[in-house]
Amino acid sequence: MSIPFPSAFEERVKKDLFLGQDLLTALDAQAPVSLRFHPLKKRSDLEVIAEIPWCENGVYLKERPSFTLDPLFHAGAYYPQEAGSMVLDSLLKELDLPASPKILDLCAAPGGKSTLIASFLGGDGLLVSNEVIQARSRILKENMSKWGYSNSIVTNNDPKDFQRLPQFFDLIIVDAPCSGEGMFRKDEKAREEWSEDNVHLCCGRQKRILADVWDALIPGGYLIYSTCTFNTNENEENVEWMVEELGAEVIQMELPSPIATGRNGIGHYCLPGRTETEGFFVAVVQKGDEKLQRQRFTRKAEFRMQKDLLDIPVYADLSETIVLNWNDKLLALPKTMEEHMLHVQAQMRLQKMGTTIGEVSRKGIIPNEELALNPQLCIYPERIDLNRQQALNYLHGDTFPLSGTQGYRLVTFEQEPLGWMKHLGNRFNNLYPKEWRIRMNV
Repeated sequence: MSIPFPSAFEERVKKDLFLGQDLLTALDAQAPVSLRFHPLKKRSDLEVIAEIPWCENGVYLKERPSFTLDPLFHAGAYYPQEAGSMVLDSLLKELDLPASPKILDLCAAPGGKSTLIASFLGGDGLLVSNEVIQARSRILKENMSKWGYSNSIVTNNDPKDFQRLPQFFDLIIVDAPCSGEGMFRKDEKAREEWSEDNVHLCCGRQKRILADVWDALIPGGYLIYSTCTFNTNENEENVEWMVEELGAEVIQMELPSPIATGRNGIGHYCLPGRTETEGFFVAVVQKGDEKLQRQRFTRKAEFRMQKDLLDIPVYADLSETIVLNWNDKLLALPKTMEEHMLHVQAQMRLQKMGTTIGEVSRKGIIPNEELALNPQLCIYPERIDLNRQQALNYLHGDTFPLSGTQGYRLVTFEQEPLGWMKHLGNRFNNLYPKEWRIRMNV
C-alpha cells in the first residue's frame, strides 16, 4: 500500500493490547482470495489451496482470477466472499433456531451473507434480504436470483420500516455500515476516508439501525451483529449498549480457532495476521421474553392463482410450490411460506419475491432467467451446452451461428444452466437479461 495508515488509527491500534503492531503489519500484506461454492451447482475448476475451517463450501484460492470471464460465476455456481464474514455459517449451525425459521438480513447488499443464509436454509423457511439504497438493492436482487432459491424476498426499505412486522423474525442479521478498518488491507480509499469523527458517526448510525429493527425480532429470537472494523466503539460497546438499552442478552458461541474472543468476552474477531481474513467482528445476542403479539397477516396486492399453467410443467418442478400470477408474471412460492411471504409483500417495498418462472404472453409462457438458475425448480429437458467462448459470447448478449431446432432452449455451460434462448432454426434470440450482460470484451 502506498497510502499510510491514518495516524490516529495507527496510534490507537498500537496502544490496544488486543490488537497491537501485528495487526498493522498484517494490514499491509496482501489480502487472501476466498469464495464459497453453491452446494447444488457445479464446482468451478479454480485453483483451490485450502478450505475455510469455519464455513462449509468456503475455500481459499491461489490467486484472484477474472471472475467475469468464468461462465460458472454468472451461473451462480460460487460467490466471491471475504473469508471472515463466512463465519456466519458456523454461527447459523450452532444457534437453536426453530424449524423453518424466518430470517432477515437487514443490510444485505451485495449479497454475500444472504447467499450463505440461503444455502443454510436449503429452500426451507424464509429469508428476507434488505438493502436501503435502491441501486444496491438491484445488485442484491441479481445475486439472489443467480443463487436460485424460491424461499427468498428482496426488499428496499429503511430499517425502521420493519416495525410494520412486529415480532416476525426468528433471527435478524445486522452487518452494520461501519468505518471499514477491515478494508484497509485492500482498499486505499478506505484509509483516506477513515477518521475518529467517522467512527463516532458510525456508532450513532449503528445504534439507530439496531433500535429501529429490534421490534421485528420475536421474543427469544436472536440477532447477529457484525462489522468489518476493529475498534471497541463500534463493536463491544455497541453490544453492551444493546444489553443496557434493548434488554438483550449476550450469547456465548463456540467458534473454531484461531478466531479470537473479543474484549471482555464479547463477540469474536477474525483478525488479519491471526486468521487469513481481512478483518471481521461478530456477536450474537438474544431478545428477552415478552408478551407475544398475535400476528395479523395482510395482503397489499391482488394475486391470481395460476390454474391454467399451459406448458409450465415441462419447465419446472412445481410439486412443492404455489404459482401466483402478478401482472402476468408467474411467481413460484413455497407452499409452506405463502402466507408469510405475502404478509411481507404487503408491508415492504419489494424488488423480488420467490422465483419468477415465466411471463404470460399471447403465444404462451416465456420462461424467466430466475427459473433457469434455480436448481430446485428447473427441469427443462431441451438444453444446449455451449463451449467456454460461446458461453461468454452468450453472456455478452451476442448471437452467433448455432445449430438446433426451433423453440425455447435452456443454455448451459458444462451442463450448468446460464439462461434462455429462443432458437429459430438457423439463428436464435438471446434472452439473457440486458442488465446482467458482460460489458468487457470477451
